[in-house]
Amino acid sequence: MDASLIIWMIGAAIMAVALYTFIGFIPGTDETSVLLPITLAIVLSGVDAMVVLSFFIAAIVTLNLTNAMPTALVNLPGGVMSSAMIEHSIVIKKAGRSAEVIKKMAAASALGVLISVPLSLVLAFFLTPFAETIAPYSGYLFIIGAIFLSLISRNKTLSLFSIIPLAVLFMALRHLYWGLGIVPEDQTITVSFFLGITIGPLLVSLFRLLNKQIFNDSIIDKENHISIPKRNKDVKKVNPFKLLSKEEKKHAGMGAMIVNFFFVLSPVGLTILIGEAFGKRYKDPFKRAVMSVTTMSGVVQATYLSGIIIPLLALGIPLSPVAIGPGNALFNAPPVFDLDNNIHHILGFSEFTLAVIIGAVIALLLSYTLITRYALQITKVILSYVPHEAVLGLFIAFIVLLAYMDAGFINIFGVLLVGLLSGTLNRMGVNYGVQFMSLYAAPQLVAFLIGAF
Repeated sequence: MDASLIIWMIGAAIMAVALYTFIGFIPGTDETSVLLPITLAIVLSGVDAMVVLSFFIAAIVTLNLTNAMPTALVNLPGGVMSSAMIEHSIVIKKAGRSAEVIKKMAAASALGVLISVPLSLVLAFFLTPFAETIAPYSGYLFIIGAIFLSLISRNKTLSLFSIIPLAVLFMALRHLYWGLGIVPEDQTITVSFFLGITIGPLLVSLFRLLNKQIFNDSIIDKENHISIPKRNKDVKKVNPFKLLSKEEKKHAGMGAMIVNFFFVLSPVGLTILIGEAFGKRYKDPFKRAVMSVTTMSGVVQATYLSGIIIPLLALGIPLSPVAIGPGNALFNAPPVFDLDNNIHHILGFSEFTLAVIIGAVIALLLSYTLITRYALQITKVILSYVPHEAVLGLFIAFIVLLAYMDAGFINIFGVLLVGLLSGTLNRMGVNYGVQFMSLYAAPQLVAFLIGAF
């Protein structure tokens, strides 16, 4: 292999770390909206597939490491995945232990990477011979996933009843675009709908302000003061295996290992399910909170890494929420990639493995070191000098752009409709996992309903 290619992969990984360290510390950003557009731009630039893959893996590891920091330090969700940690982070902050626990979260996250990368590669290797058998049934796996996540959610009945209406909405919009000739019938709109779901709660909040009474009630005439915990004096202690107790390592490691086998399910749903399951066995609120956030930190990394590595290496089709959403450009980004000629077809197992390892190792070394030493200082700078509204405006603009690229001007309103419905359901108690699974399951579910009735 050409040495210059390895240098390009290392450079791409470093670039991803620099970029997503900054983005990850900004509260309120969404993983898909910050990963997908930039990855798509890199794919369309025509760089080597190994360079693209190294960049994306490094971006995942860095973003998942850094997104948890605003959550732990100031109780603002860095992204959708870290929103599950908010309640526990508040308990930890009230105990005055945030500066200590962020190191544990970073260590658990590193453990998740170290477990998930080799395990995902092994699972992908053994699944590859069955790719042609699995592919035709992908839609049914998503239906099962939507039902499963509904049954384990807090609002089981509401979640179950929301699956079919959501699926009908997604397919209705797709058929509208096909019928109007805006989109070819062999092209399926998914990415912009996915983004519509992620910004749903934000859209609902913004549209509520158009109601004069709600707007007047929402006016704030005082500054919002956010306290940042003092720096932990023990900055030299960075070994992840020494930062975690035996019990914490066991739970974070088990959680990271388990989710690799359920890569087709929603990362948000899996993170909540496993994090709460391991944490609720402890009666002490602080101990429960620490165990939950450390377990979740390891699970978040594992869900994202397995969700992109296994479908991309073994199947070549986006058969997971991560692959359909943030990683979609690696599968289908015409004219560079399509479902018949993407990274799965271009790279062999050894090339794929090398690109993944380079991206993961560089991101882990750089991001982990930065977080364990400078998380408090970086958070203070971001909150002091980066306007939250400007960042949200930027990523809403990205979503509008991608909606337009997907299906023209009318799709902007289609995504708006998706966002308002999904945001309303989210406020009522239907979590992201159920909504994402309904999107993936929509074609098979609607076809089944038509055939049955």
